[in-house]
Amino acid sequence: MPSTKIDNAFTARNLNAAAEDPTHAGALSFMRRKYSKSLSGVDVAVMGVPFDAAVSNRPGARFGPQAVRRASAIFDNDPQYPFDADLFENLAVVDRGDVLLDYGNHSQTPKRIEKEAAKVVESGAKLITIGGDHYVTWPTLKAHFAKYGKMALVQFDAHQDTWFDDGKRIDHGSFVGRAVRDGTIDPEHSIQIGIRTHAPEDCGIKMLYGYDVEEMRIAEIVKAIKERVGDMPCYITFDIDCLDPAYAPGTGTPVAGGPSTAKMLGVLRDLGSLNIVGADIVEVAPAYDHADITAIAGASVAMYYLGLLAEQKKK
Repeated sequence: MPSTKIDNAFTARNLNAAAEDPTHAGALSFMRRKYSKSLSGVDVAVMGVPFDAAVSNRPGARFGPQAVRRASAIFDNDPQYPFDADLFENLAVVDRGDVLLDYGNHSQTPKRIEKEAAKVVESGAKLITIGGDHYVTWPTLKAHFAKYGKMALVQFDAHQDTWFDDGKRIDHGSFVGRAVRDGTIDPEHSIQIGIRTHAPEDCGIKMLYGYDVEEMRIAEIVKAIKERVGDMPCYITFDIDCLDPAYAPGTGTPVAGGPSTAKMLGVLRDLGSLNIVGADIVEVAPAYDHADITAIAGASVAMYYLGLLAEQKKK
């Protein structure tokens, strides 16, 4: 028997220790991190937001946090590729569970998400959010803005999400435009990668369309992101539909012609020099998935975030 311990999500006493759970068993927190509401001594908190009432096509992303946590069990206790390191040796990470939302009272949803996100951000810990549809990024951005001020947005997505709204709509297709008009993000330092749809306005944000990404090398995409963002506080949001449906079928609004998981993970890997203040992975809808392909991609994105933050702390 490889270990005498199991259920590290509940039994962990050291936030900087690897779990010993079998890949196929044990309590499913994100990467077996301890479930905890306490933020004492925490560097990064992972938080699920099971909300999908803002979708314009197929629902189901409310089950995204469950699916991503389940898929993350595949990351065993070996050094994580491509970081070649135990990510938790120098990075204390907890799973704070999910935000409690009232499915019958969506008007309260933005405030509840923002309040829970603010608890993490105000503590000094970094927040990685697992959605949920892309609307959940809006109240999360507001919580970060309260601490960091205007931010650059690095958005991996098939959609611009810049459709105009009245400032009150709960809509996953308009949060970026709202964030620009509200002054939460700086469009002059923001960039969208993988766009394969058109919206009435670009809000001044630089776009790398799907065909651009197809023709560009990873290093060229990374250079474009870094030149655009500069040294501004940066929030990274990754809509899983940035990936081609061949690599991420389990999502609500799939768009053909996108990049591969390998290419986008390669881009993420080289963004460690950015001043990353927060990040999320959204729109994983497991009901449309096959063999957990999409959930594994989503869990990998979140793991890469942790890898970048671990390297930053070590340096």
